Amino acid sequence: MYTFIFGVVLLIVGYFTYGKFIEKLFGVKEERKTPAYTSQDGVDYLPMNTPKNSLIQLLNIAGVGPIFGPIMGALYGPVAFIWIVVGCIFAGAVHDYLTGMISIRNRGAHLPELAGKFLGKFMKHVVNAFTVLLLLLVGTVFVTAPAELLHDLMNGWAAMGYIVGAIFLYYILATLLPIDKIIGRFYPIFGALLVISAIGVGAGMVFTGAPIPELTLENMHPDNAPIFPLLFLTISCGALSGFHATQTPIISRTTQNEKHGRKIFYGMMIAEGIIAMIWAAAGMSLFNGPTGLNEILANGGPAAVVSEASTIMLGAIGGTLAILGVIILPITSGDTAFRSARMIIADYFNYSQTKILNRLWIALPLFVISIALTQIDFTLLWRYFSWANQSTAVIALFIGSMYLYIARKNYWVSLIPGAFMLMATTTYILNASIGFGLSLRTSYIGAAIISVILIAIFFYAAKNTRTKDIALEEDVSKWSKTA
Repeated sequence: MYTFIFGVVLLIVGYFTYGKFIEKLFGVKEERKTPAYTSQDGVDYLPMNTPKNSLIQLLNIAGVGPIFGPIMGALYGPVAFIWIVVGCIFAGAVHDYLTGMISIRNRGAHLPELAGKFLGKFMKHVVNAFTVLLLLLVGTVFVTAPAELLHDLMNGWAAMGYIVGAIFLYYILATLLPIDKIIGRFYPIFGALLVISAIGVGAGMVFTGAPIPELTLENMHPDNAPIFPLLFLTISCGALSGFHATQTPIISRTTQNEKHGRKIFYGMMIAEGIIAMIWAAAGMSLFNGPTGLNEILANGGPAAVVSEASTIMLGAIGGTLAILGVIILPITSGDTAFRSARMIIADYFNYSQTKILNRLWIALPLFVISIALTQIDFTLLWRYFSWANQSTAVIALFIGSMYLYIARKNYWVSLIPGAFMLMATTTYILNASIGFGLSLRTSYIGAAIISVILIAIFFYAAKNTRTKDIALEEDVSKWSKTA
């Protein structure tokens, strides 16, 4: 119990200390007009207040990731708490803040455009394709997961096909309509339900004295469960998630002032970390250890764990409300995943999105592909999503590092977590059955070599950019200096 409570306290302290440090390092300029005003179009660019932006950002980034991932990560024991806390404060929240703020400084640009500017034109094309693929996987995963939860909640009263169809219909509307019509109007309500349900489960465990295990030297490394790299891909949302880099530009286009960035981007990642802590603790404490948790996961997946944990902690009515909150999570990330994909493709081809027909031409093919992907096994989709998700986080952290390097700022704050996750994702794809299937030892060696080479290339490119591309250096430095 103490490990869990101490971890939550550290997350909150991290917001007020390291979050403030990162904000000062970046250097906000309150007098600088944001894209919400300079590019206002009434569809994607328009100013919204900070509480609304914060709750929308939380729902955008908090899909089933900070619930399903930590539940599966609970199999590793209390060591999962370390990754959630350390990863969230020093990697995930830094990742989200830099992505959001650099996007604001670049007219609300999405990740591919930022990659093109800071990592080279070739990377723009690579990241564009990679990001759209990730968003399609996210959108598909976030159709299947809530559909299964709804199906179970209604005891099979409605067929899965009808539920999936209804979710897709909502996604189409949320993707095509101006952001303030559905997302801006209903997300604050959904956000409140999410927060209340998470607090309810967390408080229930604390006040009932749930046997949340403590971190010890003995359980630091679980038997037959290699922590590296699997833990760092299993628990992504809640610690570090590249999916967030695709979502923050949505809110960078509605943020009223740069000074709001720490609350919206860094703060909401901390909130997601707390949600992840709660569900990891639930997975560890409510099912008689890893054996009981494994049995439930084998029979019904993470959705079954959510349903049973909510009912145990909050009773029938409260549990139902909590489950509804969890259902809303993936739905409110799935719609913005498709919205982000539409915006990224539109930006790539410089295709105006003012007219709804223009939005429709881009969105429809995305939904057709996603419907086809729903026929693939969920577990397989999740594995590819996990790798693609963390690989995107590496790209975003390297973009942040390049930005800070050119601006002569402390780039290590993003390069260190970026290098760590580069090693983790490379090890995973070399070792995993969905990748190259090499032995773990060989994968470690191969990943180390690849990581060293890519980091060396980064420094070579960064030095050349700083010395040769004077216009880019002056551009970034001008924007990043404090007033």
